[in-house]
Amino acid sequence: MKRPFVFITLAVSVTLAVSIRADDLVTDRFSAYLEALRVQTGIPGLAATIVSGADTQWEGAFGQLDVEHSIATRPDTPFEIDGLTQTVMASLALRCDESGFISLDDRVAKYAPTSPDAASTLRMLLTHTSLGPGGLVFSYNLSRLAPMAAALSVCTEASYRASIAGLLDRLGMADSVPGLDATSGAGAADGISSAEIQRYSGVLGRLAVPYTVSGGRATASTYAAPTITASSGLVTTVRDLVKFDVALRSGQVMRADTLVAAWTPPAGANGASLPHGEGWFVQGYNGEPIVWQFGQGNGSSSMVITAPHRALTLIMLANSPGLSQGFNLAAGDLNTSPFARLFLGLFVR
Repeated sequence: MKRPFVFITLAVSVTLAVSIRADDLVTDRFSAYLEALRVQTGIPGLAATIVSGADTQWEGAFGQLDVEHSIATRPDTPFEIDGLTQTVMASLALRCDESGFISLDDRVAKYAPTSPDAASTLRMLLTHTSLGPGGLVFSYNLSRLAPMAAALSVCTEASYRASIAGLLDRLGMADSVPGLDATSGAGAADGISSAEIQRYSGVLGRLAVPYTVSGGRATASTYAAPTITASSGLVTTVRDLVKFDVALRSGQVMRADTLVAAWTPPAGANGASLPHGEGWFVQGYNGEPIVWQFGQGNGSSSMVITAPHRALTLIMLANSPGLSQGFNLAAGDLNTSPFARLFLGLFVR
């Protein structure tokens, strides 16, 4: 079956003026249902927020960031966000491309000559596509993003970690850390100042404990990524991701037309749109585009869903894989997630 090609027009995709606010009854209902889903999927701790235009419309924190010590989750609780890291990386890559320091049409070989994807372009990495016999073919594979780190270092003339840290700093994301090892010698070697390392230490001291859940029982685990990569390792909070979301849609990170192009998926061999744009999944829902991304690790999961026409974004971070485990989101269909269906059903009607 062909997927309908989703066009996102400049006039409605990134504006902050068009803001649809729900009443308290709807947000209260969303909060109650979200808590029920958290319990059902065994997530120990969950933080979530809804952004409307440039404002936080609602935020909530559920369960515990540390089960053993009965410490409640808060909206400023830091989590590792796994694959959601690629949206921050992609935004920096798109900015580099529009500035002319690198081109997304460059071959990977220019930056990573020994990569198995040396013949692909950077744009193909961001869209998770490769060239098949009849055209582009989609296959979601986070490991393919690795060469993007080298490309961004060329653009910024700094280490990849320092490049990400610079973006976080410009956007005021003070509770975000570019990798669990950013406070070690590795961070200093990548050009991170001692003042930043001290601030990162404070953030990591509040980090949610990661858990695996089996038979309804939560067992302490480890975060999947010990360092920052092109596809994982960023530590952040829902409140900091609100800053990123607003900056992204308001033109502070890149031009509006660049974001529109990134949020327009390429066509595949049969002419139908593929599921992934440049850093984000894109699909239709009730006749309008939905832009989204997810992350999943050993003891964590994350999800961001944006309805561009409504300037509305949901951000969710959890300390278990429960937000995405078992839903096959990598295939590109957000409707498989009960969390997404809850949000879309209440807010994108």
